[in-house]
Amino acid sequence: MSERLTSFERDGLVFDVRDAGPLDGEPVVLLHGFPERGSCWRKVEPLLAEHGLRTYAPDQRGYSSGARPTGRRAYRTGELVADVAALIDRIGGPVHLVGHDWGAAVGWGLTMTRPELVRTWTAISVPHTGAFTSSMLTSTQGLHSTYMGFFQLPVVPELLASRGLFEPWLRRSGMDAEDLELFRTDVLEDGALPGGLAWYRALPFSLGGANGRKVTVPTTMVWSDGDVAITRAPVEATSAWVDAPYELVVLEGVSHWIPTHAPRALADAVLARTGAA
Repeated sequence: MSERLTSFERDGLVFDVRDAGPLDGEPVVLLHGFPERGSCWRKVEPLLAEHGLRTYAPDQRGYSSGARPTGRRAYRTGELVADVAALIDRIGGPVHLVGHDWGAAVGWGLTMTRPELVRTWTAISVPHTGAFTSSMLTSTQGLHSTYMGFFQLPVVPELLASRGLFEPWLRRSGMDAEDLELFRTDVLEDGALPGGLAWYRALPFSLGGANGRKVTVPTTMVWSDGDVAITRAPVEATSAWVDAPYELVVLEGVSHWIPTHAPRALADAVLARTGAA
């Protein structure tokens, strides 16, 4: 692609995209998580560009102002995966895929169902869906995921967020002042929070499907031991779900917010997996 890509469309929805790095660089798609947007990759993008990689960081469904459909079913994981597939089709070929938090969950879904679109896969924080689901019953992961049940409540999370009561939770998770300010402006004030919460509220409609498939794409799992939401058990179990070259990278003393708190270490892991190091 010889021109910058600022947006793409799927089923009448318009998604905004951050396009950075050399125009002729190998494409890397960066998928953000909750509650962030493509701007969470701002510290990683230039590090990858230094090695000749071109990055595409979309604001995903519910976050882009032109892609906020109503109803929980519109946010099923299958729809989120199809959005990313449409972006890759627009780019024109298989890509190196990187995803953090919910973006990792979507990335696992894409690598399981459309492996031909992915050259390499770097998952950040969130392990393989099968490993995560199993660990909910066999480890303490279920206790660390109780907030997902709270997010199922209608209206209440949005009301608390509007009164500033989300921020103490985000601060305890390790989010710093710069990230919190972006949460206020890019998510709260821009009206993206209901769409972000809809990813959780669509979970009852997203169970089953391809969650139990093994991944056949070369994969790196990056996890930080300061993560308050994801425990080590499902991370350690992820290797059994990858039938391809696999590496686990553990970052010590780093919070859940790896892309902004440890951009160099993360970029190094991505570069090693893509072969661009």
